[in-house]
Amino acid sequence: MDADGRGTAPERPPTRTRRAVPTLPLVATVLTFAVGFAQKWPCHYAGWPWDTRLAFGSYCYSDIPILFRGRGLIDGAFPYAPQPAGPPLEYPVGSGYLMDLTARLSRLLTPGADEATAAQAYFLVNVVVLLALALLTVWAVHAVLRRTGGRTRDALLVAAAPTLALAGTINWDLLAVAAAVLAVLAWAYDRPLLAGAMIGLGTAAKLFPLFLLGPLLLLCLRDRRLRDLARTLAAAVAVWLVLNAPVMVLYPDGWWEFWRFNAAREADFGALWYALQLLGAPVPAVNEVALGVLVLLLLGVAVLARYARRPPTLAQLGFLTVAAFLLTNKVYSPQYVLWLLPLLVLARGQAPGRRVLRDWVLWQAAEVLHWVAVWRYLGEALTADWQYPAAILIRVAVTAYLCGQVVRDVLTAPAEAPAGARPAPLPAPAPQPA
Repeated sequence: MDADGRGTAPERPPTRTRRAVPTLPLVATVLTFAVGFAQKWPCHYAGWPWDTRLAFGSYCYSDIPILFRGRGLIDGAFPYAPQPAGPPLEYPVGSGYLMDLTARLSRLLTPGADEATAAQAYFLVNVVVLLALALLTVWAVHAVLRRTGGRTRDALLVAAAPTLALAGTINWDLLAVAAAVLAVLAWAYDRPLLAGAMIGLGTAAKLFPLFLLGPLLLLCLRDRRLRDLARTLAAAVAVWLVLNAPVMVLYPDGWWEFWRFNAAREADFGALWYALQLLGAPVPAVNEVALGVLVLLLLGVAVLARYARRPPTLAQLGFLTVAAFLLTNKVYSPQYVLWLLPLLVLARGQAPGRRVLRDWVLWQAAEVLHWVAVWRYLGEALTADWQYPAAILIRVAVTAYLCGQVVRDVLTAPAEAPAGARPAPLPAPAPQPA
């Protein structure tokens, strides 16, 4: 009772704060990688021989041990140096540095090992590194959702994704994926220099983080944050140059191989253009047509960013931009799904949870179907007349559907974000003693 005899209102229980460390998603990531390693076990147990019947028939193929042998890493050669037994590496230098570093570590751990044992050691070292990158990605997704008022439990949609288990150790894409998500996190905390550095790092490893600069340009133009844009762009270019310059100067032919390889590449596995080719409807001048369609899609993203009632998030525009690139690209490798996985979860952080889960399940099913189909097609267990093209077209259709859902989220968002969706203010600096 208070002084005038009226009852005091009961105290509300303290608000439950959301954890900064997402224990359950991190544990789920480890379990997902364990499932992925078990799935690759037949090839690993055999010592990673180049046996297409084993690799494609058991669905355990990985680029990692194949390039370890085929690009001189097993012999200690730097991947961009002239190769006596094969071409230089057709990957950006960030991936090449990681490949070289893990090769040196695996050779240090297994000195004098035979070829099969060396390949097994190299794969195991890379599994550990890629797991660390996956854990970093999941933590960053959780941190972005926590910062922006999204559902932090959605980090589980990255951690427990079947595609993370199946594709996480096919290649080194998780390096660029982690860098891209860290860029989104840095931008959410108003750290444009750090965001740019992460974009530069990611672009040095794979090309797709470069596509975050377009959404940043659109958002900065809308919010008149051109100074932040300039700082982000400067940091991205600086980091990219620092990483690329040594190879550009010392091994210019090796550095150019990535660009030559992709410029000369025709429609290939997984791409919409390849499906049309298999169905007897090849697209002439596919390079020009693909580029034209991509430009049109990017213009649509720009219009959306300009005229939406409320500015879209970086993750929403980033997902649409990267998806546009993957829908029109000349190749779609099975691990490219990882580029979209965290961006989709972040892009839909404010959408109704049931709808997000439904769409995630549909997308994962389509990607797993395509993942199975590509190995069966390469193993000549699937026909090219309609079965493999059908798997490609289903994947393309579901990705396009997801783009439509993200566009719907942007268009139906209220003009003012709800209080829980606004980033929490940064703490004010402590006063300095006189």
